[in-house]
Amino acid sequence: MFIADLHIHSKYSRACSRDLDLPHLEAWAKLKGIDLISTGDFTYPAWFKDLHEQLEERDPGVFALRSEFKNKGDAPVFPSCDRDIRFILSTEVSLIYKKNDRVRKVHLVILAPNLATVAKINLALDKIGNIKSDGRPILGLDSKILLKLLLDISPDIQLIPAHIWTPHFSVFGANSGFDSIEECFEELSPHICALETGLSSDPAMNWRLSQLDKYVLVSNSDAHSPRKLGREATVFDCARDYPSILNALRHNHSKVAGTIEFFPEEGKYHADGLRDEQLRLTPEETRKNNYKSPKTGKKITVGVDHRVSLLADRPMGFKPATARAVWYIIPLTEIIGEVLDVGGASKRVGELYFKLLERIGPEFFILKDAPIAQIAKVHPMVAEAIDRMRKGNVIKEAGYDGEFGIIKLFRPNELVEKKQMKLL
Repeated sequence: MFIADLHIHSKYSRACSRDLDLPHLEAWAKLKGIDLISTGDFTYPAWFKDLHEQLEERDPGVFALRSEFKNKGDAPVFPSCDRDIRFILSTEVSLIYKKNDRVRKVHLVILAPNLATVAKINLALDKIGNIKSDGRPILGLDSKILLKLLLDISPDIQLIPAHIWTPHFSVFGANSGFDSIEECFEELSPHICALETGLSSDPAMNWRLSQLDKYVLVSNSDAHSPRKLGREATVFDCARDYPSILNALRHNHSKVAGTIEFFPEEGKYHADGLRDEQLRLTPEETRKNNYKSPKTGKKITVGVDHRVSLLADRPMGFKPATARAVWYIIPLTEIIGEVLDVGGASKRVGELYFKLLERIGPEFFILKDAPIAQIAKVHPMVAEAIDRMRKGNVIKEAGYDGEFGIIKLFRPNELVEKKQMKLL
């Protein structure tokens, strides 16, 4: 089995880290424990040039960083984290268009089998819109027309609707989406085989819609910096090459072993609300207030949980036969920050983070699989926090309207008490 993150960005995308180059991506994939990582942004000319120069194909449709570009990042890669990283050609596009008398805004991930096919995609899209303005291009193109264009280039291209419930830019988004895949892609809908759940929803929420049973659910980070890789990821049980991955997505869904997930409440669009007013609402409260702020009358941003409930035809807790495994995680830096009672970006968090990785292994191994006793030898309270996370013993404060939620593992004052008992 291997862990894949199929949706990220490069340094050429708006509001993304300058460190999002291939050497940094490889280094952080090792630290996170990711085996296969998206290139992201292959439509952007400068990034496409980097892909040509710095990657070499190792197996059909998957690439390795050339030796002369390795170890160029500033992140330490410990022997405990070293692994053989592969890249897959992928990008995200943003489509804004009018359909059925409504403006639609949909983000889609494109997987491509080789650089020659990417060159054809870029040539076709360059005739339609400006692919030079941003790593994630904005195109005035209908989703169905894009899919037809891609299939005409190569039947081995795969289109995956991205973060399908995000209110503003997704296929099911409350503000500008559709009520079904068929409404969006019409007669080409059979070519859609996988859906990306996004940070604000999890498989259990999607299982409530019987219309989604035929799709395999995938999860990815949509990372805007190397440190955000693997916020979510997909676990495959097949060969690590493009034809095998494509077969798993299209035909043999049992080869998708499962997904690694945020607790969906941490996603920044899970609940209803208005960030400017620091207003978080339940779906019931939103409906009671006629979808307007009880303070100002401003229109509420309808969250993913509410939107799912509107389209669901099954109760919460329903689990279809097609369900895959789910592993819930909290990023290790967030866990350490809570334990130390400091911000996740602080120096103390970084020191302990790298200490854990050096002594135990990559982040996913620590979060999912490492024996709690082994973690406790490095830091007992981090070990207890991870044990609670694995058991689902978490305190949730849902995100809303672009504001990330907060997931806690300890009650107020509990860490103070443990510190006083010299357990921390």
